[in-house]
Amino acid sequence: MFSLFGTKKATPDLSFIGADMHSHLLPGLDDGLQTIDQTVSYIRQLQQMGYQKLICTPHILAEVYPNSPATILPKLELVRTALLENNIGIQVEAAAEYMVDLDFENHVMEGKPLLTFGKSLILIEMSYVAASNNIESAIFQLKLKGLQPVLAHPERYNYYAGNIETFQRFIDLGCYLQINILSLMGYYGEGPKKTAQNLLKKNMVTLVGTDMHHENHLNGLKDLASRKSFYKLFEGINIRNKELLL
Repeated sequence: MFSLFGTKKATPDLSFIGADMHSHLLPGLDDGLQTIDQTVSYIRQLQQMGYQKLICTPHILAEVYPNSPATILPKLELVRTALLENNIGIQVEAAAEYMVDLDFENHVMEGKPLLTFGKSLILIEMSYVAASNNIESAIFQLKLKGLQPVLAHPERYNYYAGNIETFQRFIDLGCYLQINILSLMGYYGEGPKKTAQNLLKKNMVTLVGTDMHHENHLNGLKDLASRKSFYKLFEGINIRNKELLL
């Protein structure tokens, strides 16, 4: 699975990305990492690969992952304390990955607190089974609130089958697109790989993220970052992750 780009090796250096804006590193909040020891270990390894800032984005999905600022921000402080104790000097922040459903749209319209990152960016997602019926309405409501929606991993929504016109529609509505780095190596299958590479080639991608959940993701990222062909994919491409370092 992790050897799809040939054998030409490179020294892993993801410093050109700078900031990861999509991960599940905060322990015990969702289907990501579960212990603080795991979190510290993963963050150390991500720093060694060149990341200078990590923005953790736990899932928020009513009844499945009923997270909120009240559950997420204390875990962020726990992680920051553990990093200091282990002499790991890297910026770590927290936002969230919001499932777009009626609960979320009502939450936005009622003006309840939302976790954002950068300059008022907010990460949103849809189910892998079917598109959210209210996705365009949710994007519109977020824009009205002065927030910048970022659609997580559009290449993984197989019901769009790589439909570039649909993704362009989201961009025209004012939504950024964020692809998962591992999609570029075929980790999620050939379809998402082709879509991710196509979106990147057409300069429709604003941000890239690890979507880090577990050891397979970490190992896949290490393998990808050691492939010269991976870096070639970004030649002439303007991703904006480094703006999050400011």
